[in-house]
Amino acid sequence: MTTSSYKKAFTQLRAKPVKLAKYVKHNKPKERSCGAALKKCKRCGRNKAHIQKYGLGLCRQCFRDIAKKIGFKKYS
Repeated sequence: MTTSSYKKAFTQLRAKPVKLAKYVKHNKPKERSCGAALKKCKRCGRNKAHIQKYGLGLCRQCFRDIAKKIGFKKYS
């Protein structure tokens, strides 16, 4: 279950606090301690194609957009 669909159900369950508590207990996303799900792009939030080198924390698409502003040069 994605985080967005998890939060959408809250609007329907607000009137029933007991059912809401049970829903949250059993359906909340798992807390992550390692893996690709922790590394997200600072700019857009993507998980894949992540560049962590030099402490960038960007996906490759965002890196291409702002590489010249940061000071990277394109060779070839």
